Amino acid sequence: MIKPLFQNVLIVINGSEASIHAAQYGILMAKLYRCNLKAVYVVDTATLKQLTLSKFFVADESRMYEENLKVDGQRYLDYVKELGQAKGVKIETELRTGAVWTEVIVAADEMKAGLILLGGYRSDMNSSVEKHDAVSSSSHEIIMNAHCSVLVVREKMIEQLYKLA
Repeated sequence: MIKPLFQNVLIVINGSEASIHAAQYGILMAKLYRCNLKAVYVVDTATLKQLTLSKFFVADESRMYEENLKVDGQRYLDYVKELGQAKGVKIETELRTGAVWTEVIVAADEMKAGLILLGGYRSDMNSSVEKHDAVSSSSHEIIMNAHCSVLVVREKMIEQLYKLA
């Protein structure tokens, strides 16, 4: 008997519309392939520590900002859980802290994920400059260092497909 290609799927949530699309894609996958889903949001405390060390933030500001990010992260995870419930799909959620790409890979390894879903960003056709920010840097590191397959979701019609499911 052939082993399924992916039984456990990790969805990376960062609050962007693209990551919500990745969650919707994962929900559709779970309905079709009966795989387990887990959504993870990582509060990037590694960057916060760097900003504090470089005196961009004072320690109190950094702690307040981290707490706000945790509240936001939990709100996004709760929303993703609701999206799954609306389609009869259970999604486990986890809020982590640390360096984004490292924590995503550790979470995927811990759940024995066969696939990581990342939100894809379409480049603006009017823009000739590619955006290089913390999100794209983390995505690149996840793609390069993950111990399982990584799928960048760029499905243009995902919201409509999710609504129809």
